[in-house]
Amino acid sequence: MLDELIALLDRVNADDAGLRSLVRLLEIGQEALGARGMSFVEYAPSGGRVIAATGELTWALGRPIDTTRRGAARVLAGPRIQEYGVDELPVALADQLRERGLHRMVFALAKLGGMIVGSLHAHFAEVEPVATRERHAIIGFLTTTAAHIYGHHNGLPAQGDGLATPPLAEGLAILTEDNEVRLWNMAAERATGLPASTAVGRPITLPVPPMGQSLEHRLTDGRRLQVSCADLPGTKSRVVTILDTTDVRRRERDRDLFIAVTSHELRTPVTVIKGYADTLTEHWESLDEPARRDAVRVLGQRAGDLARLVDRLLTAANAEGWAVGGGSPVPFDLVDAVRAAVAGFPSELRRNLRVALPDSLLRAYGNRASVATVLAELATNAVKYSPREVDVAVTAGADLRTVFFEVADRGIGVRAEHVERAFERFWQGDVGDQRRYSGVGLGLFLVRRIVERQNGWVSLRPRPGGGTVAQVRLPRADGPAGEVQT
Repeated sequence: MLDELIALLDRVNADDAGLRSLVRLLEIGQEALGARGMSFVEYAPSGGRVIAATGELTWALGRPIDTTRRGAARVLAGPRIQEYGVDELPVALADQLRERGLHRMVFALAKLGGMIVGSLHAHFAEVEPVATRERHAIIGFLTTTAAHIYGHHNGLPAQGDGLATPPLAEGLAILTEDNEVRLWNMAAERATGLPASTAVGRPITLPVPPMGQSLEHRLTDGRRLQVSCADLPGTKSRVVTILDTTDVRRRERDRDLFIAVTSHELRTPVTVIKGYADTLTEHWESLDEPARRDAVRVLGQRAGDLARLVDRLLTAANAEGWAVGGGSPVPFDLVDAVRAAVAGFPSELRRNLRVALPDSLLRAYGNRASVATVLAELATNAVKYSPREVDVAVTAGADLRTVFFEVADRGIGVRAEHVERAFERFWQGDVGDQRRYSGVGLGLFLVRRIVERQNGWVSLRPRPGGGTVAQVRLPRADGPAGEVQT
């Protein structure tokens, strides 16, 4: 183990850090701890997400973590290294772990500059406690190494390609039953302008809402804070979270980017449509019947492209308020929905797909109509980035709590440091890829929005032997709907 860690740290110190190094760290840790699987959860302002996983935990890749839930607040405010039996976890997650023979979890918080950037989790088959002194030391060292990787940063999801900054931007305070501040993290300092040296040991100066509720507080400088409160199980203390919701500069950047992308991407189909329409108008009599039909066919295709583009741009512009499908989730046959979606695809897309679905599958719980949208985006991406003669495989399956489908290609592949960035709005790959492959960088952003609003999750991963695998998981209809996200 030591030699492997030294080699890994040498690579990190040589600026070859990022997600690949994080995955390698988990592989080393799994073997050293005798664990059945490892995972790393990264925390960003919008919540947590499983960004790396090995062994029996690979199914959880891409899974969102709601940091506003009580259990998550307890974890983030608790000791650095903790251990749980699966019975202490949310029911849906506990069932999924037990199904894979996992009964204990030991994890540690990774901190950078006093702030939490993530948590490293080791899962074991044992029912009795497993956190020996030796395992504590190993997982503590692994987590410190993970934080070191964040300090060097190169291609970690929450940071993109900029300088490393601790991504857990939500302020955190622990209050005694007398409203006195026991803990005041750096994010709380930034949000309020009040240093920990002044806040700790004194009554909190912010208004605190009733347990389990939130309120908006406006500071004298005009910024707005969202303040939430929850109890800390097993104690008389409370957890208060503080989030700066102003973020004017980000909204301005998004607006400018949206205008630039919209003007650029609309220009091509509009120019083609106008050109063919002018040709038909001015040269109708001189064109033969096949030429007219071909022009009308191109007009129809480009009009369809334009309609889809406008729909995606408008959806992305209003993503925060968008409701998937416009209806409530219901049980539906995922295999039938996937088959129907493929049958409705254009022939040029359909001919590259090789669909291998089971005859029947447990029913999913969600929005059936959204399957066609999600699958179309994933399949279009797969075909676009693949050689013309290479097939794209569409498969499906189920486990104890979820049903899923996958789209696997043998294309140019996705770099490990891009598997999360690919879901950002307007993000595209390397400059060379942007020149070779058209697009606005909205497809995967919308896919994630659609799937997560149905309490599912979506992930990308490099495919062994080359290419990419996209996996979409939705809750099973016979399970407690709405409990898949934890």
